[in-house]
Amino acid sequence: MAKASTVAAARAVSHKRRKHYTVGGIIWLIVEYASLIFFGLCAVVPVISCIITAFKTEEEYKATNVMTLPESWLNFDNFIKAFQSADMGRAFLNSVIVMVCVLLVSVLIGTQLAYVLNRFKFPGNGLIRNLFMFASLLPAVAMQVTVYQIMTGLHFVNHLYGYIIMMCGTDVISIYIFIQFMENIPVSLDESAIVDGASYFTIYWKIILPLLKPAIVTSCILKGVGVYNEYYAANLYLQKKELRTIAISLYTFVGPMGSQYNLICAGVIISLLPALIVFILCQKQIYSGIAAGAVKG
Repeated sequence: MAKASTVAAARAVSHKRRKHYTVGGIIWLIVEYASLIFFGLCAVVPVISCIITAFKTEEEYKATNVMTLPESWLNFDNFIKAFQSADMGRAFLNSVIVMVCVLLVSVLIGTQLAYVLNRFKFPGNGLIRNLFMFASLLPAVAMQVTVYQIMTGLHFVNHLYGYIIMMCGTDVISIYIFIQFMENIPVSLDESAIVDGASYFTIYWKIILPLLKPAIVTSCILKGVGVYNEYYAANLYLQKKELRTIAISLYTFVGPMGSQYNLICAGVIISLLPALIVFILCQKQIYSGIAAGAVKG
């Protein structure tokens, strides 16, 4: 009897669900799926076109359209030539050095600022937060003249350390991520540590910083992607060939006589491989970090 009643209840629920699929509901469902497919294709088609073009010879690229499949998928000459001609090995090394240094400094400065602004109430605390918010609203291009004058005056142009110092500037978004996450860490932990004789730096280093790991992962993802893909500032302040980052090394194949798009596409795929490998290896940590940061915020 219990099994029969369960089956009857399930049939009643399914019958009710079928009733909800009216003509308007079906049309709206079709529109939803059509829009998802359309925007999915908009995101995927450029990547597919880039992959196809990367395997074409220069003559083949000129004679066919971008979606025509190459004659051979085993032609890796474009990848070898792009890697060697653009000196992408050196560019990768420069990008890694810049990204690691910037992320380390940004995390240390951001977490310490968030710790001070969240845990200590002093005159001007709200003013500092508002100034950070105001700074985040200013367009970066509007401040480039002043920044360039400062970089020139300090002789930081065409020096990798100068570019790293400039990129280590206060990351307002990361600071607010840390502050929002820190608000969910009980103050009683700090008080207990103070009773045990811990200093403020010990509380920050041994209690607060380990608990901020999900927020740090979220911040490193956002900041790391921005630094790795940065083109404008890198092209402006790193004009020597040996200082090029991966974002500007691809412009080796762009010139007044035309652009070698098959080599550019091969270089783009090479530059995407490290990020893809990191994403595959750290997929669980990335998802958990973003989710935890969103919930804590």
